[in-house]
Amino acid sequence: MTTLYDVPADDLNDAVAAKLEDRLDEPDWAEYAKTGDGRELPPEQEDFWARRAASILRKVAVDGPVGVERLATEYGGKKGGSNRYQVAPEHRTDGSRNVIRTILQQLEDEDLVDTEGSAGRIVTSDGRSLLDDTAGEVMEDLDRPELERYA
Repeated sequence: MTTLYDVPADDLNDAVAAKLEDRLDEPDWAEYAKTGDGRELPPEQEDFWARRAASILRKVAVDGPVGVERLATEYGGKKGGSNRYQVAPEHRTDGSRNVIRTILQQLEDEDLVDTEGSAGRIVTSDGRSLLDDTAGEVMEDLDRPELERYA
């Protein structure tokens, strides 16, 4: 049986995002919100909300129990340094906690993620099966020339 660990994260996130696109509603403010303090503009992708939700679901499954603070650190980046004649070094900044928290609440409403006391959020059996089933589909779609000799 194929699990989420057996396929590349990018391919899995794309496939899970396609499944979550109908299940999750992007808030009205998400169109205008930046994804972190280190960003100048909001995301330009049409399906950003579903992609970020798929990524967060995968991270909760791999790293869980995990909280909003740790996920904000994961989705952070560099701030500053855009100036050619920079004097001070770049600083590290966290990602948007509001985006992460809202996505986690939506995933909880869909029974894909659950809260485990004060430890953080964990993936439910429905969330795990969604990830593993999608990983199986992604594995079938992958071009694996090293496996053709066994067929």
